[in-house]
Amino acid sequence: MERKLGNKIPRVPVREQDPAQRARNFEEVCLGYDLSEARREASRCLDCPKPACVAACPVSIAIPEFIRALAEGDVATAASVIARDSSLPAICGRVCPQEIQCEGSCVLGRKGEPVAIGKLERFVADTSRRESISCAGRRPLNGDRVAVVGSGPAGLACATDLAKTGYDVTIFESLHEPGGVLTYGIPEFRLPKETVVAPAIEDLKQLGVKIETNVVIGRTLTLQDLMGQEGFQAVFLGSGAGLPKFMGIPGENRNGVVSANEFLTRNNLMKAYRQDADTPIYVGRRVTVVGGGNVAMDAARTALRLGADVTVVYRRTEQELPARKEEVHHAKEEGIHFELLTNPVEVLGDERGWVRALRCQRMTLGEPDESGRRRPVAVPDDFCEIPADVVIMSLGTSPNPLIASSTEGLEVNRWGCLVADEDGATTVPGVFAGGDAVTGAATVILAMGAGRKAAAAIDAYLKGLKS
Repeated sequence: MERKLGNKIPRVPVREQDPAQRARNFEEVCLGYDLSEARREASRCLDCPKPACVAACPVSIAIPEFIRALAEGDVATAASVIARDSSLPAICGRVCPQEIQCEGSCVLGRKGEPVAIGKLERFVADTSRRESISCAGRRPLNGDRVAVVGSGPAGLACATDLAKTGYDVTIFESLHEPGGVLTYGIPEFRLPKETVVAPAIEDLKQLGVKIETNVVIGRTLTLQDLMGQEGFQAVFLGSGAGLPKFMGIPGENRNGVVSANEFLTRNNLMKAYRQDADTPIYVGRRVTVVGGGNVAMDAARTALRLGADVTVVYRRTEQELPARKEEVHHAKEEGIHFELLTNPVEVLGDERGWVRALRCQRMTLGEPDESGRRRPVAVPDDFCEIPADVVIMSLGTSPNPLIASSTEGLEVNRWGCLVADEDGATTVPGVFAGGDAVTGAATVILAMGAGRKAAAAIDAYLKGLKS
């Protein structure tokens, strides 16, 4: 197939479920490319001599190299190229914000549409799974044991690299199923659990990694226990940021006010959307979601699929919404309403103590704040009420303080995040950390990058002890 056609070929659209249909089910929205579509999209790549897309990828995948192989129809080679730097391509291809990372740096995007790098990565990963193309491989065990706390993207990436290097790795997960935010946080319609997440976990087990669930580090076992009686030479903390934030406004403790974290965990991990589920979930007729990030979109679109009329409340304009444009577009297509330049000031209730409405103040945008976005400013005496049976707060999360509070010498910053250097080393020798536990809530691919960097640092640390 002729390559370097660039903008002479329009970007190949990705097939999706019809909005009216998908709003009533939890099946995956995006249907992906077939081989001919993937090869045609891959042929758009200019194969730049100094690819900016690679520099913009947090795990530095050799993007032009895998796309070159795919354009030639060689999926196995494309998969092996990706596997050098990423252990979760089927996941990253679905949920990572390529538009501000690899695709955001694509030369073609300057005057047209960038190459659909994420969709091509997904195609390679899915095809490899269907055709049983394996890129796994590990060195013989070297005698050292490493504990990984948390089985989210940071923990999985760290465990994968360590296992391939020859370490005996055990992951400790506090919940009853592994996967972290991949399992409890991201909805089925964006990230299928049985066909995407579960196989990624199985690949890890095939490398020899052991996973112990229902183990809460800081309570069931301490870090001292892991490095003492349990016999681990090093520990990686990839415990994420699962502690939800609230606004602190009057009425926020009423029945029907929940965090997006709890709402999504009930639905994703506990399968509350199924008729045979033991875990209850309530949405009523009207749901209001407060926040504008990806988690807010996930909560809103989940509530819609559970039968509610859904409104998203955000205090800035659509231009400042932090959620991926694709997720906002999908939410609008599915019928979710947006109340922008609107900020909640009180949760109103009925005589039974349940939510009946959200009282909000209208906002306008002032001068930019420290984030570079224009600061929302209240419009005096301009209020509205949004009727609601349930209010979902999606205002971000912070790390659970349990591990730090139970470990002497393990420092945290003023936001409650673990203090670690650029390689992930914490203030306790032999203990490393990365992902949301260090940065606060971020993206899957950034957490993966931190996990891989920490794995290399752990390897160097343990080799240094022997030298």
